[in-house]
Amino acid sequence: MDGNDQTCPKCKTTKYRNPAMILMVNACGHALCESCVELLFAKGSGACPECKCALRRQNFRIQLFEDPAVDKEVDIRKRILKEFNKRQEDFSTLREYNDYLEEVENIIFNLVFDVDSTNTNKMIDNYKKENKDITMKNRNRQSQEEIELEELLEAEKAQQSEKANSYVNAELEEKKQKHKAREKLIDELMFSDADAKSIVASHVQATAALAKEQPKAAAQAGGPVVKSSKFSSGIQIGLRQNTSSFLPIPKQQDLPLFHYSAPVFDYNGPSPPAIEVLGKLKYFANIRAANATERAGGYTEALSCCRALQEAMGGLFYIPQSGHKTAVAASAEETDDMETA
Repeated sequence: MDGNDQTCPKCKTTKYRNPAMILMVNACGHALCESCVELLFAKGSGACPECKCALRRQNFRIQLFEDPAVDKEVDIRKRILKEFNKRQEDFSTLREYNDYLEEVENIIFNLVFDVDSTNTNKMIDNYKKENKDITMKNRNRQSQEEIELEELLEAEKAQQSEKANSYVNAELEEKKQKHKAREKLIDELMFSDADAKSIVASHVQATAALAKEQPKAAAQAGGPVVKSSKFSSGIQIGLRQNTSSFLPIPKQQDLPLFHYSAPVFDYNGPSPPAIEVLGKLKYFANIRAANATERAGGYTEALSCCRALQEAMGGLFYIPQSGHKTAVAASAEETDDMETA
């Protein structure tokens, strides 16, 4: 759907007529433009024009997706997963953990599509009371992992900043050395009694030696690589050292090599000459030669000539079966009797 087709269901304003229009959604999932929200919820609360559900103005947020139902599902999923945050370690078997995940998805589905909402909300309240300690424990564990991730990101950012500063300092130092070398060359050419060619040659050698040292200095300024870290789930975080992103190729059994054997055709007649010797035997004398377009596609006159010879010689030695002869003779006798009658 085009962005200009977005319409406010209350005032019927479109994005085409008002490019500055902003659609907002609430818990019910029905969209309203910002002007209608300010007008209908001026007192801080009100009813949705479509579903008549009681809403608060502060709970309206900007619509992120074209379909407001998607915003509703995302909001419900975030709210439910804050409470249903158990992990696989909290269950004795994988089957119990899968059943728990299926139950969570059923709850989200019921809330999104308003299926038995009353019993579903009661189930959520009972779960909050029964699993309050586990929920708080998992929240603290998750926050600790987020802190570790933030620390790791900050360390990587600091390393990158330090590396960038070292490159800048190395570049400034390089400019200073080039400037000093240029001034030294000018002074030697002005005040030295040596030959100008030898002075320039020594300056070129010094510049080349300086250029070789610059990559080494830049490599030393890179700094150490941040050590990798893992979450409790086993996910790798940070840069990996001495590891390859490709899995090793599985070793296969040593199988015998393929041996080509030419197929043997039973022509039931004399064997036609091979396609390689048709030209020598002058079979192409009365056959149209292939043009450039046909040769580009892989066709030659030898193919059609060989196929014609196979069809002509195939079946020349065919001997009908005795039953077939009897049937032919019987049909011939019946034909003669009918003609005589």
